[in-house]
Amino acid sequence: MMTRNKAEKGERLAAEVRRQFGAEAMTRFLRTLPAFHIEADTHDRFRQLLDRLDRAEAGDNRLRRQ
Repeated sequence: MMTRNKAEKGERLAAEVRRQFGAEAMTRFLRTLPAFHIEADTHDRFRQLLDRLDRAEAGDNRLRRQ
């Protein structure tokens, strides 16, 4: 019984963390932090990988080879 309760709590916690990190307010906040900005002189390959990650996070699973 104790193990089941711990597992349920863990699942609820994981779901809450996913919900909060997926929230628009969190996205806006993270964009204000310097570590989450793309520098203008970012290497093209790195920028392509970041764009690919953005598409994957947005649910666009049609990842193209480049």
